[in-house]
Amino acid sequence: MVLLPALSKETFKPSREARVKKSELVDVFITHKIWGIPIFIGFMWLMFYLTFSIGNYPKTWLEEFVSFVGNTISQNMSDGMLKDLLIQGIISGVGGVIIFLPNIMLLFLFISIMEDTGYMARAVFIMDKAMHKIGLHGKSFIPLLMGFGCNVPAILSTRIIESKRDRLITILINPFMSCSARLPVYILMISAFFASYQASILFSLYAIGISIAIISALLLRKTFFRESDVPFVMELPPYRLPTVRSLVKHMWQRSAQYLKKIGGIILLGAIIVWALGYFPRHADNDLAQESSYIGRIGKFIEPVMRPLGFDWKMSVSVVTGVAAKEIVVGTIGVLHHASAGDNEKSGSIIQKLQNDTYDSGPKKGEKVYSPLVAFSFMLFILIYFPCIAALAAIKKESGSWKWALFSIVYNTSLAWLVSFIVFQTVSLF
Repeated sequence: MVLLPALSKETFKPSREARVKKSELVDVFITHKIWGIPIFIGFMWLMFYLTFSIGNYPKTWLEEFVSFVGNTISQNMSDGMLKDLLIQGIISGVGGVIIFLPNIMLLFLFISIMEDTGYMARAVFIMDKAMHKIGLHGKSFIPLLMGFGCNVPAILSTRIIESKRDRLITILINPFMSCSARLPVYILMISAFFASYQASILFSLYAIGISIAIISALLLRKTFFRESDVPFVMELPPYRLPTVRSLVKHMWQRSAQYLKKIGGIILLGAIIVWALGYFPRHADNDLAQESSYIGRIGKFIEPVMRPLGFDWKMSVSVVTGVAAKEIVVGTIGVLHHASAGDNEKSGSIIQKLQNDTYDSGPKKGEKVYSPLVAFSFMLFILIYFPCIAALAAIKKESGSWKWALFSIVYNTSLAWLVSFIVFQTVSLF
């Protein structure tokens, strides 16, 4: 008889009704009309905080490893174009992106936890009322939330939306969701210039992106799309305890896509940027980079971007980021390694940005970067030209290049305007 309680614990399984009641009890707080959104915002801020606080340790180890590999090749390989390609192009370009892999894996892990526990479905439910106020409904929130991972599958997933109006608006505002490709740029700039406010600055960028998406949706609704709303009904699944195997699987699948980009388009982009910066060769090393092909491109673009606080190197990285946003970091890594002095080449990309100064012009000797410049740059990366793959997805799902071209012009113009207002306004004070 003594064994009966123990045996009952081993064999008894709570009924579905009992699990549903527990879920409903938790939902009293999680989906509350007043507390639901603050709880959701709190979860998001905590996710960004842990992404930095935990991810900084393996990021530092990867930085040291990349620096070690670069120094080893530098010390054991004879000077020449191949050595410059390996160190200044491949290691600085690809290495500058790969060091942020731990942070990105952590972000994917936390998103997987939210999905597998059933909280993500609650987030859709919580945001339904807010989505109605901008002329959409809760189902549009699913592709927007997916956009934090990658805008391409998020845009493709808009097929679940029955209303053509809602589908097109969701497609056009999706690029304002900060995809994981932008995250390396954020982490680089925040680590270099916002060490004391990392989670808050990252959270603010995501919040600004969402705010711009909301404002854009309202404008689109009042101009191009005036159809009535479609009702939205969804069933909330019970809460579940995710398995370690499931979380690791989801995290790795998403991280593997990031690694494939590093080994493909980012590697190719780094090599192209290095080649454009390496040729034509110049007798005066101090002028070699500015007189190179990429230097000429940067100097040509710089007058347009100077009101935002950008120098020619930032301007060029914005252009290369059109192919994929991770290439922005690769470009910055290549350009700053190639222009650094011998005593600076072993330093991290973060240290190089902190010490970067103007080589010529009225600002010669002054620091290029500041917290304001870094924030203006991140805002531009957040808002401007969607990547080529996202544009192809917009064309495919909208059925016309018209909306893809609209996204190019609207997003880039808005990015310039927002960065200009922020940089010039704060500069006055």
